[in-house]
Amino acid sequence: MKIGILARYLILLVSILIYIGSCSSDVMNAGQKEGLIPDDYRFGDLYRMASLPQFKARQLPCPPAISANTPRKPIHLYIIGDSFSEPPRMTLKDFPVERFHRTKWDTHHRVQLDTAKTNILVLETVERHFRDQFGKHITELNVVSDSTQPKAEPENRLSWLQITKQLETLFSRDAVEGRLETILFFSDWAVWFKDLKAWLTLDWFGRVNPKTTLTPDGKHLLYYLDTDTSLTNSSFKPISDQLLHRYIDTLNAVADRYQKAGFDRVYLSIIPNKTSIYAPGMGPLPYNHLIERVQQSPRLKLPIIDVYTPYTASQVPLYEISDAHWNCDGRQIWMREINKKLSE
Repeated sequence: MKIGILARYLILLVSILIYIGSCSSDVMNAGQKEGLIPDDYRFGDLYRMASLPQFKARQLPCPPAISANTPRKPIHLYIIGDSFSEPPRMTLKDFPVERFHRTKWDTHHRVQLDTAKTNILVLETVERHFRDQFGKHITELNVVSDSTQPKAEPENRLSWLQITKQLETLFSRDAVEGRLETILFFSDWAVWFKDLKAWLTLDWFGRVNPKTTLTPDGKHLLYYLDTDTSLTNSSFKPISDQLLHRYIDTLNAVADRYQKAGFDRVYLSIIPNKTSIYAPGMGPLPYNHLIERVQQSPRLKLPIIDVYTPYTASQVPLYEISDAHWNCDGRQIWMREINKKLSE
């Protein structure tokens, strides 16, 4: 009888801990660092959604882009970027500079520039999010004269609407269910059953997870944002010259504002969608050639870090088989191109 009561309390305690973990991304991240919760991205973001065993590959870190004894230049490099530039995908070890500072899109950082150094800013975005990033005012990086001073009161204050939205995001049904799925169903034993189910669904019914797309030849797994023509993120969503000019005007204004704030150079870098390189002809509509049209536009005033051209000429795979991000070869091309600019 006592054993039964103890077992019930133990089950209740474990259930409470699991629920707490599902309600807090911080708790879940801490659990993953300690090895208590499996890393659901260890086999790639596309595999995480599709669970197709033929696209299962453990994600391994890439070596630094430069050797450890490469001389450091008196350059401070700043990047406003997305997941392609997040740590540990990029660190100071990859650049021949004295300082590296990265700001994520839709977050806000204050920086104080060292006028004795060359300050360079790179606006980095993957192709699918180009319209999202440059269809709005860019405020992610705020240049101040003294970053040690406290922020002005209006910047510290959150409105009730902002607090409510943050709480809704944190405790939304989709967010909690996603974290619960990670905790309960991404252990190795559970992954085996998920693989089997996904393989049978594809083999018997020709279907994959709706957030992924399989190329007609079955060789590549793609992200649905790239292929769904009803979404503005898609490689096949038409974009008019008028709308493109508006984005380019925004880019020019952003570059001009940051140069006036103290940056010596501002670069644009658009990383191609996996779909745009591996399957530009698979859509019901033609590929919109967004990157080429932006980079070749005489309207664009800021210099570019072009990886689309070497990507389309490459004879080796440039993207992870199980992920929407580049592999080490694709990353090295980007590093080579930006380090060329830093050497100029």
